[in-house]
Amino acid sequence: MKQIRIITDGSCLGNPGPGGWAAILRYNEHLRELSGGEKQTTNNRMEITAAIKALEALKERCEVEITTDSEYLKNGVTRWMKNWKRNGWMTSAKKPVLNRDLWEQLDALVARHNVTWKWTKGHASHSDNNRCDELAQAAARKVRGG
Repeated sequence: MKQIRIITDGSCLGNPGPGGWAAILRYNEHLRELSGGEKQTTNNRMEITAAIKALEALKERCEVEITTDSEYLKNGVTRWMKNWKRNGWMTSAKKPVLNRDLWEQLDALVARHNVTWKWTKGHASHSDNNRCDELAQAAARKVRGG
């Protein structure tokens, strides 16, 4: 099974506001950069979207290591989602889970692969995370129109 490393990031110019997402996929010496944006969104939606778009780009079942600087994304997948699903997509405070549409998409994609999650400090020494941040911000500026 191929071993893929994915690094993701999301960005928003205002929250909510124009947003961008980015992902870097690494397989051996191969590198692929993905990015895109939405005119009106939130930072959290862009963080989840980055992971979705990266996993959608994989053509076969893989061993995947995803590195994110979003504790919301990492904790959502690794700690909270199991309970959300069991509780009918309600939080422990009995409120509907925000971004459920994206969490459900991500859940289905994660099930296709063997995925592990890592967290990295944002805007620090992780060069691929810094590159994702640049790409996500550029995508947000593009959809904003400047």
